[in-house]
Amino acid sequence: MSATFPQLQPTTFPAIRRRRLETLQVNVGYVCNQTCFHCHVNAGPNRKEKMDRATADLVLAYLRHSGARTLDLTGGAPELNPQFHYLVEQAHGLGVQVMDRCNLTVLEQPGQEGLANFLAAHRVEVVASLPCYSADNVDSQRGEGVFEQSIRGLRQLNAVGYGQPGSGLPLNLVYNPLGATLPPPQDQLEADYKQHLADEFGIVFNGLFTITNMPIHRFAKQLYKSGQYEAYMALLKSAYRPENLANVMCRSLLSVDWRGYVYDCDFNQMLAIPLGAGHRPRSHLRDLIGRDLSGEPIAVADHCYGCTAGQGSSCGGAL
Repeated sequence: MSATFPQLQPTTFPAIRRRRLETLQVNVGYVCNQTCFHCHVNAGPNRKEKMDRATADLVLAYLRHSGARTLDLTGGAPELNPQFHYLVEQAHGLGVQVMDRCNLTVLEQPGQEGLANFLAAHRVEVVASLPCYSADNVDSQRGEGVFEQSIRGLRQLNAVGYGQPGSGLPLNLVYNPLGATLPPPQDQLEADYKQHLADEFGIVFNGLFTITNMPIHRFAKQLYKSGQYEAYMALLKSAYRPENLANVMCRSLLSVDWRGYVYDCDFNQMLAIPLGAGHRPRSHLRDLIGRDLSGEPIAVADHCYGCTAGQGSSCGGAL
């Protein structure tokens, strides 16, 4: 299946426009120590794409001029990029809140021994992937032994203050379904996670984000292979709730890839859908410094129903 498949078909998703920019979400590369079947980025150990220092400096220059108050670092495993520490240090110095989309197992990778302390020292918000509190379910989605490694990673983060009351070090977990279903209600699932992880492992955390699996790249291929793609798209569309439109992440977020090209969201980035509606060429961050994007149209396609279905879904969980 082509990565740009959704561009080839018309969509009934409503037209939407940008508000004031709040978050710059930067994908620093597709290298990851895991290979998860649901990954819309198609990340893994064999990927080579990595942001260089010149592009990292461009990200920081944009932050200085844009007024965005959050730098959301993602990947792959963003910590494996050579620019990760530099971006965190420099953004923290600018007074920008940094978020790290962490898969937890990266904390045990060679060269990452001081990662937990580094994140705490720079007051980085950790958003950590843990798609279930069951070892069997996590390992079936992310690989053998990943659950035990994830628990050890959470204990490392707890030990330096993450998730602890009054520490000011937020630790949020991310849940996504194992298959072609919508996430359950976020509040109840968060309560279940907190009780189970505390009772079984002594782990504490702040909140749980439930995120809908997007029919992009690896997960889309699984859907096609199992004959579920059309049914899943029908599920997303049938569960559309217009009230979720007001809070979809693309209204206040800008997505940047490892080369500095800019998109309306991380999902559009993976589908190579350029910033804004229509058939304009893709934009680069260097061309947007000093430009106010408020009121600009947002490029939409059928996968956008994944963000508005049911309770809604965004990088910050249910809407």
